[in-house]
Amino acid sequence: MTLLKLLKEKSLALKNIILKFFKNNFEISSTKNSKITGIVLLFVSLFGVALSVNTFVSQEFKGKWLLLAFDLFCPFLLGLSAAFAVRITNEKLNKVWHLVFLLLAPIITITMTEALNNVFIYNMTYLGFLGNYLVIIIMYFIVFALSGSLRASYLIVNPILFGFAVAHSYIMDFRGTPFIPMDFLSITTAVGVASTYNFIPNYKIITGTLIFIFLLIIGIKTKTPKYNLLTKVISRTFAATFSSVLLILFFATSVFADMGVRPDFWNQTRGYKNYGFVFSFFSNTKYLYMSAPNEYDPNALKDYVNKNETTEKDEKPDNSYTKPNVICIMNETLSDLRVLGDLQTNEEYMPFLSSLTENTVRGNLYVPVIGAGTSNTEFEFLTGHSTAFLPSGSNAYMLYIKNHIASLVSTMEAQGYSSYALHPYYKIGWKRTEVYENLGFDLFWGLDDILGPDLTDEFRANGSDPDYLQELVDINFPNSNMLLRQYVSDKYNYELLIKDFENRQKDTPYFAFNVTMQNHGGYTIEASNFIETIYTTNTSKAYPKTNKYLSLIKHTDNAFKELIDYFSKVKEPTIICMFGDHQPSIETKFVEEIMGVDSLANLTPEQEQSRYCTPFYIWANYDIEEKYIERLSSNYLSSLMLETANIKLTEYNKYLLSLSKVLPVINNAGYIDAEGNHYKWSDNSPYTSILDEYEKIQYNNIFDREHVDLEIFYINGYTPPTQSEETVSSETAVTDND
Repeated sequence: MTLLKLLKEKSLALKNIILKFFKNNFEISSTKNSKITGIVLLFVSLFGVALSVNTFVSQEFKGKWLLLAFDLFCPFLLGLSAAFAVRITNEKLNKVWHLVFLLLAPIITITMTEALNNVFIYNMTYLGFLGNYLVIIIMYFIVFALSGSLRASYLIVNPILFGFAVAHSYIMDFRGTPFIPMDFLSITTAVGVASTYNFIPNYKIITGTLIFIFLLIIGIKTKTPKYNLLTKVISRTFAATFSSVLLILFFATSVFADMGVRPDFWNQTRGYKNYGFVFSFFSNTKYLYMSAPNEYDPNALKDYVNKNETTEKDEKPDNSYTKPNVICIMNETLSDLRVLGDLQTNEEYMPFLSSLTENTVRGNLYVPVIGAGTSNTEFEFLTGHSTAFLPSGSNAYMLYIKNHIASLVSTMEAQGYSSYALHPYYKIGWKRTEVYENLGFDLFWGLDDILGPDLTDEFRANGSDPDYLQELVDINFPNSNMLLRQYVSDKYNYELLIKDFENRQKDTPYFAFNVTMQNHGGYTIEASNFIETIYTTNTSKAYPKTNKYLSLIKHTDNAFKELIDYFSKVKEPTIICMFGDHQPSIETKFVEEIMGVDSLANLTPEQEQSRYCTPFYIWANYDIEEKYIERLSSNYLSSLMLETANIKLTEYNKYLLSLSKVLPVINNAGYIDAEGNHYKWSDNSPYTSILDEYEKIQYNNIFDREHVDLEIFYINGYTPPTQSEETVSSETAVTDND
């Protein structure tokens, strides 16, 4: 017998064995309805992929053709999976298979979530893969322990993770930073601006959705094998115990943190890329709770404040202070992108701001957020506190301002100032109605008050159609030039500010805090009321979002010039402080190109900090000393503004000004000392004890309600409202003003 003949016989025998095995142990079935479902699913999903081909081929990563081929194959897999059911007739084999699939299913789930995270699963780190796997298997086990059903595990866990991962995918595209647990608290704010973004599915959404549908089909067709009572008790007990032990070790101990299983606080975007979406999101949940700093003692705060004052104690008599009118403007997404690298444009986009030097203190402001999270910069400016000491990804307005808190507002009001807040967008955003009340503002004016309730409802319903909104404004506010795109323009915003200033009580010094809206994200929607005039000239290709953003900044520059021109003619001493809250969420490729890097996940500390840099300006219509400040973080800015205006400072303001001479920048990305040395929060540095003291002082004002040191945070003699006292609500104040 020849070798070839022997091989044929062996192959035939093996084939017969395999066929017999499948015939004896497997049963394939289908129904008319399942076949129709399979065919419909095949053509619908194939049509969806075909419509989105351009989102694949327009990408620049190497695996785009492989990914497209995978997505074109998926509809056929989905069609077959829906049309036919495979049942394992051998009970023992059926039990083994379901156990094996339970252990394999998390890999498919990871593939789904990482497709939406724009990461190929084989690019994940071993720790990242293991972390994602464990989190998903724990979720499966918890549902199984509660229900005893494998089907329930797949049909509950996978939709939840899919929904979170889709949210993460869009959030990354819109603002350039990951979806973190704290984002749940800002959902009302997100809904308010959601209509201004483009939600057309891209290659990530298409791929993730196809895998999700496959998991749904498998989940629906899964039937948990029948076990005896003892096996059920043991399996569910094991699932519950295994999950509980791991969760207790993670949340109640530092075992995993010591192993490196923790969020990448230095760069959350990099962490989500390296360690995956599910693992990174889950690990952030451990740090949501705010506990007291180690060795916190409210009686030691005065010692911290006094020993850090590097200047002479301020003993000036009260009558030596001045009370100029003060206007503070946090300009939405105002930044000069040239801090990132060599950026050239067809014309100067900040001509006035770049030339503003007379009677001006100006410089680079380092803020706590990129692309979004406006209210955290606002919180730092108004309170002098740093979000770097709050749980990673948390939002101070949404979580912590639940009672009256010492702030710039209380400092101004203690010296007889009125206090007015203006934000030409929805007042509920970032819970500002409640927060501004707790900060002590007399009056809060928002879009609801500008437009009236009926027109505001129209705006909410049609936020993605700027031309329609413009028609509404033309009818109700003819010749107002109110809108630029779908938002209130800086020009109109400043007209409202000037109008309020002119109607002020002349015998009371005026203080206003204004958050603008013109430059808010959503740089893909076209509008007839906005013509782009600025574009980059030294980039490898056109970046539409960037060009639109730069054109908006030119409008901001023009509007601010008009505001300064107006107050230049005002006889009363007036000081204006304007700053940007964060850089824009524009094309990642543009940022990488202008910074000269391959990936934003691998930036140096200096490069990382440049992404948190915006400009600030303190201008006066009277003589002040001109300065340029290379570095300052937003927690110091209001103290600098008070000092520049010669307004009386609290002990906390003095402490912050002294601290800024040692560490001029403290933010979520790290800190920078006076010599320009950059530090990450994980570094050992000579400033650890100073930072610890700052954190304890801040904790006292925000969290320790029973032991707030009034002498540190308030002007002597000023009595802050207590929790039981009634404060003027913004709604009541607005009604009275009407």
